[in-house]
Amino acid sequence: MLYPFMTLNDNTEIVHSELLNMDGKEKVKVCIEKPVYGGFHSAVCYLPDYSWENIQGFSDSEINTLQEFLESLSHIIIQLAKDGGIDGGTEYAANF
Repeated sequence: MLYPFMTLNDNTEIVHSELLNMDGKEKVKVCIEKPVYGGFHSAVCYLPDYSWENIQGFSDSEINTLQEFLESLSHIIIQLAKDGGIDGGTEYAANF
């Protein structure tokens, strides 16, 4: 289940999962998708360790910028994951 978090000025969408138990650790999956001509750039980041996967179309510089952004908001995203999203449980249909 993914919950909406934020849409940036360039229409980049950020959504997050509920709190996940992965290998005995609590994590939150954050999915980022940016519309571009002919498709989307996308990436997945797991908080709190900032492990990235499935990076498609984003440059290393863009990923660094996105990581800095997530670092500044990770405490909020993690709390929302515990609480069931901004709307307290309204899920977002996404194909991540």
